[in-house]
Formats: sequence, C-alpha cells, structure tokens
Amino acid sequence: MQIIKIEQLSFWERKTYFEEIDYLVIGAGIVGLSAAIELRNRFADAKIVVLERGYLPTGASSKNAGFACFGSVTEILDDLANYDESAVWSTVEKRWKGLKNLRNLVGDSNMDLELKGSWDLILPSDNINLEEINSRLPYLNQKIEEITGETAVYSEDKDCASKFGFKGVQTSYFNRLEGQINTGKMIDYLHQLAVSKNIKCIYGVAVEALQSGLYHVSMQTSIGFMKAKNVAVCTNGFAKNLMPHLNVKPARAQVVVTTPIHDLKIKGTFHYQQGYYYFRNIDDRILVGGGRNLDFEGETTTEMVTSEKIIDSLKELMDQVILPGCEYSIEYEWSGIMGIGDAKAPIVEKLDERIAVGVRMGGMGIAIGSLIGKELSQLF
Repeated sequence: MQIIKIEQLSFWERKTYFEEIDYLVIGAGIVGLSAAIELRNRFADAKIVVLERGYLPTGASSKNAGFACFGSVTEILDDLANYDESAVWSTVEKRWKGLKNLRNLVGDSNMDLELKGSWDLILPSDNINLEEINSRLPYLNQKIEEITGETAVYSEDKDCASKFGFKGVQTSYFNRLEGQINTGKMIDYLHQLAVSKNIKCIYGVAVEALQSGLYHVSMQTSIGFMKAKNVAVCTNGFAKNLMPHLNVKPARAQVVVTTPIHDLKIKGTFHYQQGYYYFRNIDDRILVGGGRNLDFEGETTTEMVTSEKIIDSLKELMDQVILPGCEYSIEYEWSGIMGIGDAKAPIVEKLDERIAVGVRMGGMGIAIGSLIGKELSQLF
C-alpha cells in the first residue's frame, strides 16, 4: 500500500493533524511522550503533536531490558575513576529523581514495577580488588544516602551464587533499591495518557530535516512538508540524523530471552562487568543483554539487527554462569539503539528560539527519560 502524502489528505485531515501546530515532539519514546504530557499540563489549549518514525517507538524505550536502576557498585566506581566526582553523583541523583518521577507519572502497577533489588556479580576472572571495593562501600552508601535518604543501600552478598544457582560467581554487591519493570506496559500507558490529554500521536512518519525560521520551524518529513511553532527533538541515539553537531552517538544493545524454565530460582536484576552485561527474570524466563564492550566500534550503529559475536557471548554467559546445566532455547532476540556521548549526562537544551533537544540518555532511559521530558518541556 502506498503511503499517502500530506498534500493528498483532505481538508479535515490536514487541519486536524498537520496544521497550526503549537508544539511538535519528534520521537514517541519515554522522553518524547513525557515531554508532550508535560507540555499539555503547562499549555491547556495548545495543539500538541508527536511524530514517531516507526509503527512503535524506534529507539530503546520499549526494547531495553526493563531495569529500574541508578548505578551498581562497580559501574559507579568505574565512573568515579574516569569522570569528575561531582558530575558522577549529579548523574546518579538525576537517575534516582527520574525513577521517582516515572513512578508518579505512570504508577507502579501500570508498568509492573518489582523492587527485588539488584546484584553486581564478580567472577574470579574479573581481576577486581575486592578489598578496595569493600573499603569504599561506606563512602558509596554515604553518597547514596545523601541522594535517597536511605541507609545501607549497598552491601556485599557472598551467598548470591548459592541462592540463585550461578556457577563461578565469587561474590556480589547488592543494591536493595533497584528493580525491574515491563517496558511494553510502561510505554503503552504513556501513549494512552498522551491521547487522553488530546495529544495527537502519529506513527510511521519520519522527520528528515528541519530548519528554524522567524515564525515557525519548517520540516521535511517522509510524507511531505510540515511546520510547527515549536519543536522538541527526542530521538536520543538517532539525534545526529537531524543535529549532526550534537555530542551524541548511537550505541546498539542486543538482548535475548529464553523459553520458560521450570522452577526458575532467579528473581531480580543482575549486572556484570560494570553493567556491560545484564540479566533478569521475566516471570519464568531469563533475559540477557549487553556485550557492547566486545566491539565498541561495531556497536556504534543505528542498524537494528543482532550480531553473531555478541549473541554468542550472551549465550556463553547464560551457559557458563547463569543457567549451568539447564536446558533452554532462545525464543526472542532483538536490538535497541541507545544514545551515548563523551559525558554520562543527558543533553537538555534549547538550540534556538523554537527548537529544543532532550537526548543522550546514556543507557539509563528508564531512570531519567521522564524527568528529561519534563525538563525539556520547561524550556518552552
């Protein structure tokens, strides 16, 4: 079926959906839908339109692993070794506040939030100095308490392997405040909430170029020319397609999910190798994702396919550590596109009088996405 261009639409269709737009949001993921909802809360009578190039959100919002997390022990320590201390904790705080904002916006039951905690796994082959990590746990707990008001958030759990049936795990570090969600339910709720607030959500339309003018922003799209008074760009890892100067680049994440496993012991979320690998249960299945650190260059792409090298590494982790001796098969396999950059902090800024961006979630879109959408809306 041929896609009808805007110029072929009726008077009614063009007036209802494509003309006299006050705020146009590009991207129907967590950031985009949250920004649109917050714009409606601020501007009751404005015409707000969300454009999404895919028939579902294209990037990572409903393709991620569903981790409600803000930072594992080894990831934060690695960040502290590579970035400014105040910047690291500022980012962690934004993640924590973002999760609270998401819970307030969506509601725990509407995204199946389960706060079972998370474990950061350490294997003997990791060559990690456990004495050094343990010596820094009081410092990490102090900083997290300043952010969350919660004491003793991090602790060593030496019984993780026996508890869950892992093989070769030397020890682990438990974060009692993290959890997991159903990202499909979350994004569906945000969509329904946006529609209920008279926000037009149009899928299957790609914005290919935009230019700000004196009175409006002109846009070339896959179905023809459009214009809007204001535009919010929420395309994360795809942002360079529209804004080549932005310090953001794509990072592909690959994920597999098993068939149901009888009497599965594993409940919760788990990190490995500073968060480059991660896994969790989905009911009685196991989801495993990551491995981007095996090929940073190859995974800096917007091509939404899986690669044999990465998928094989996920299966190897499953066979050797997570589910040793267990029979299973892979039922689902996919990839999503994150947005990363030189800094582990999002870009939320106005580029000119009419265009603003909220991108570079750094793989923490669940944690910070709704908050970035809120901050983005406040720029207009």
